[in-house]
Amino acid sequence: MEDDAPVIYGLEFQARALTPQTAETDAIRFLVGTQSLRYDNQIHIIDFDDENNIINKNVLLHQVGEIWHISTSPADKGVLATCYNKTSDSKVMTCAAVWRMPKELESGSHESPDDSSSNTQTLELLCHLDNTAHGNMACVMWEPMGDGKKIISLADNNILLWDLQESSAKAVLSSSTALEGKGQLKFTSGRWSPHHNCTQIATANDTTVRGWDTRSMRQIYCIENAHGQLVRDLDFNPNKQYYLASCGDDCKVKFWDTRNVTEPVKTLEEHSHWVWNVRYNHSHDQLILTGSSDSRVILSNMVSISSEPFGHMVDDDELSDQEDQHQEEKIKEPLQDSVIATYEEHEDSVYAVEWSSADPWLFASLSYDGRLVINRVPRALKYHILL
Repeated sequence: MEDDAPVIYGLEFQARALTPQTAETDAIRFLVGTQSLRYDNQIHIIDFDDENNIINKNVLLHQVGEIWHISTSPADKGVLATCYNKTSDSKVMTCAAVWRMPKELESGSHESPDDSSSNTQTLELLCHLDNTAHGNMACVMWEPMGDGKKIISLADNNILLWDLQESSAKAVLSSSTALEGKGQLKFTSGRWSPHHNCTQIATANDTTVRGWDTRSMRQIYCIENAHGQLVRDLDFNPNKQYYLASCGDDCKVKFWDTRNVTEPVKTLEEHSHWVWNVRYNHSHDQLILTGSSDSRVILSNMVSISSEPFGHMVDDDELSDQEDQHQEEKIKEPLQDSVIATYEEHEDSVYAVEWSSADPWLFASLSYDGRLVINRVPRALKYHILL
């Protein structure tokens, strides 16, 4: 089997929530949450065995409702948060809760259970993020590189900062702020920046992107009309502290320097429908992944705005004289931005794309029909970046 070939897994349920297991850095593992109105919802733990190119799955029951968003603790492999729909008094609310998976499933690289009848296990509820006063939960973000004790949830027009106490059995609201103004004031998504000692987040509401300081809960920047239509997703460059990517229903992906937000630094216009997701590669920030309702996943090489615009910098000591000369020639010319590959394994809207937290060259994409596809960065490009 060719190395770059995709591996496809069908969930048999509609799905839109996907996350890598952030704290698992040794085994390749993703979690997928289902959206089913007729059956109990589930979280599929997907372990990818890259030596044999096979997927092993374990299923956890998530009986409280359809999963709209899923995120995992950066510190504890067993802990995750979901945003889900709950119907009470014929009104649908989106709630959020923190869960623990069974101990034996915490670490990656599991075989699929042989007996399919016994393979659904239950999640243990640790705590609810009480949103009765705050509205519908859009997403839950964990403090990057944190100890798994701080989370932020976005609920309607509220930003809520929670402290998880008593081994996450209790969530205490430590501070909050609300978006004031006219129009549709509902957050659609947010990201917690890994920079500035993790004191900044970015949020999207309608066509606007805003930055917030989590200490004062005040706005620090605002990009009005960041997109011509709804902004769907955001991500921070892991290596360049002021760089932020956004995508939206205008089919565009934009890159911003948050110190000067009058113009985007760069715009990508490769998708032909809404762009739901944008993700920077954690190790090589020139690699950008996007997923869209055009059913395509696009991998772009945005070298010009990356932390290595001239390619991989090599220490002089590592080079012989001959290579040295070659290296100097190579460095003069900044590399060109380009689309590396367009992946067309999906037949439905791609609602989520995520890089693996264990293997920087591997990513997963999820379409609404429950198809999960695992792909790799083309080998030729991988070696070009590394060598």
